[in-house]
Amino acid sequence: MVNSNERTQAVQQFYILLDELEQRLGGKRLLKDCTSTGWPHRGMYFFFEPGEQRSVTGSGARVVRVGTHAVKADSKTSLWYRLSQHKGKVRDGGGNHRGSIFRSHVGTALLARDGLTLDTWGMGSSAVPAVTQAEHIHEQRVSQTLGQFGVLWLAVDDEPGKNSLRALLERNVIALLGGVNEGTDPASKGWLGRWAKAPMIRQSGLWNVRHVNDRFDPEFLSMWERLVREQ
Repeated sequence: MVNSNERTQAVQQFYILLDELEQRLGGKRLLKDCTSTGWPHRGMYFFFEPGEQRSVTGSGARVVRVGTHAVKADSKTSLWYRLSQHKGKVRDGGGNHRGSIFRSHVGTALLARDGLTLDTWGMGSSAVPAVTQAEHIHEQRVSQTLGQFGVLWLAVDDEPGKNSLRALLERNVIALLGGVNEGTDPASKGWLGRWAKAPMIRQSGLWNVRHVNDRFDPEFLSMWERLVREQ
């Protein structure tokens, strides 16, 4: 069992190393400016949202989403492919929220915050052209919103699978920062996620649902440190 002081120290250690990672990478990239070049084939990503700052464990921007890709055996997806699903389409500014749960959550929150309705949003794994056409303007809103998010990434070139190192890190970082059980840096009062449909998003301050209620293993920080230093 990790007490609140140990949790705070673990969060502080995580962010110290995240700052080091940012320096090694030469800074964050805005999602709207990201292209297909300059990414490791496999890795993790960390999103930062305008206006969201740490207030309990230190100062600076707080992570609002943690993710990875290719956690199913034999998956061929790349880190950029996953980020491009979140970013949306360059050509028309739209996107496909059915291919990105991140886009889906953000889109639902935007609808709720702005008092709008779009009955088909988040329904099904695919949609006919008439539906996607009706959703296009809102997909553009989602792209514009996510385009302002900053991104950091960590190269982790391991084999796909549910027991991969990336999956282990993702699970522990989300559990550490989510803080549903014990609390960590809270979201701002105006955070868009407060309008999310999923209770785990509203409670955790992260655009994540899976693992926010898990307990983290402090030992993962040694692995995190080693990987940051290898970038």
